[in-house]
Parts: sequence; structure tokens; C-alpha cells
Amino acid sequence: MELRHLRYFATLAEELHFGRAATRLNMSQPPLSVAIRQLEERVGAQLFERMPKEVRLTPAGRAFKESARRVLAQAEEAVAEARDVAAGLAGRLRIGFVGAMLYRGLPQALGVFQQRHPGVRVSLQELNSGEQIGELLHDRLDLGFVHTSRLPATLQQRLLVAEPFLCCLPATHRLARKKAIDLRDLAGEPFVLFARAVSPDYHARILSVCASAGFQPEIGHEVRHWLAVVSLVSQGLGVALVPQAMERSRLPGAVFRPVGPAVAQSEAYAVWPTAADNPLVDDLLAILSAARSGKRPAQAGDAP
Repeated sequence: MELRHLRYFATLAEELHFGRAATRLNMSQPPLSVAIRQLEERVGAQLFERMPKEVRLTPAGRAFKESARRVLAQAEEAVAEARDVAAGLAGRLRIGFVGAMLYRGLPQALGVFQQRHPGVRVSLQELNSGEQIGELLHDRLDLGFVHTSRLPATLQQRLLVAEPFLCCLPATHRLARKKAIDLRDLAGEPFVLFARAVSPDYHARILSVCASAGFQPEIGHEVRHWLAVVSLVSQGLGVALVPQAMERSRLPGAVFRPVGPAVAQSEAYAVWPTAADNPLVDDLLAILSAARSGKRPAQAGDAP
């Protein structure tokens, strides 16, 4: 059974006349008659009583009429939804992110995005980089924001942020009054670090930065989120090297200072499936890029 058979049936059920129905369908009467007979054979019941000048629905035809209308309506809705999704006017966008993205313009970009795409349902999950990669590979995320560039071949990436690490200190720390911190002055201090299992790249990077300054950091605490790092530092439980974006957290009790000698930068990448062609992903990344370059993102209602 094809959708055209249902359309032919629905039109004939309204007109109750083969000639008028054929005219509405822009076809001749004989092919319409053949199509209706094919439909009745497929259904296994007579749907119309044929008379010289008109046709009438049989009881089976009346029952079939309502079902056919529902199927045709659902088909039209499916077509409209597919067109809207292709145009970026509807659908859903499942996003994973590391916590530092909350201070790198992601919330503001999502605000602009929702103004431009009010029919799109956005869902957010805070996950570490490894968790996001796994969710992307299993088609449970459409877009991720991660701290690693080591990806499977089925994922593609775009560098969004490259910013310096800052030294995060308790406000009461002996070094807090300095305008800049010599990394070597942190030797012997308890460090608050990302757990190796959560972010092996960041864990290894901090260890490498300290090693280049001639010391091995004393790890006092290991946590899963950057905000937890800053929070523990603010409570006097250690020092940390954090991405510059975390300065915007403004947690009371924590201060941020440039650190030297120069250390490796903190990087954030947008990641999405290589095979995906998703205009929603493209638009959100364009909004983020425009915001970081200082350009005004396009707003809903702007002239094309």
C-alpha cells in the first residue's frame, strides 16, 4: 500500500464521484478506478459501492476513512518536521560540555541560539572529555566541548579557545599580594588537581608544567570539575593552575595571578561526528566564534 493510494481514497471519499475526484487529483478516471481496486484488494474489503452516477462508502470504507486521514496527516507532519529540521527551525541539539565552558561564553551563545531557533529543544550535560567522546560515538550527543584533541577518526574538532593558565591562590596565601607568580615559588605547596581518571590530558599537563619549573607538585586533592578546584582553593585547601576563564567564576576567597615562566596554554575544542551534517551545530559554533572575535552575533529578526 502506498501513500498515493490513501490520497486517492481520501479524495474519492470526500467527492463520492470518480470524475470529480479525478479532476481534483489531476488525473484521468480510469487510473483512479484501478488504484481504488488495488487498494480494496490490499485491504481485503470493498470500500465503495459503485452506482451509475455516484459512489457510496461501505461500512468498511467509513472505518477506513478515519484511519487514512490520520495516516495522511502524520505523513504531512513528518514532511514538515523534516523540512524544519533541515532548515534549522526545529529539532533538538544535545550538547556535552566541560565546566570551564560556562565561563567561556557558552551560556551567552546558547541564549542567542535559542532566540534564533525557538523551536529547537536544547539539552545540556556536564561531562568530562572522555565521557563526551563516548556519548558522541554512541550518538547520544550532537556536539561536545572538550579539553583534548586526541579523538577517534569518526569525530572532527575545531579549536575554540587557547588561553593561558593562571595561578589560583587562597586570598590569604603568602603569595596572593604578588602581581605575578613565579611557578617555582609553588614548590612544596599542596595542589588541587583534576583527577587523572577524569581528565588525563589536564592532569599530565599540570605535572609537566611543574616539572619544567624543577619540582613535582604535592597533590593534596583531586576533583572532577574546575569549579570544585577553585572552590577548594578559596577555602585554603591548596593552590592550583587553572584556565584563565575560571577567573570569571569570582568565588570569594580565591585570587588569580599570571604565572611565569610561560606555561602551556589551556585549550578547548568543539567536537562532533565527522559524518554529521547538522545546521544547528554549525550555527551554534558560528555564534561562539563571532562572540570570541568580538563581532555581534546575528539576532532573530536581523535582515538577511
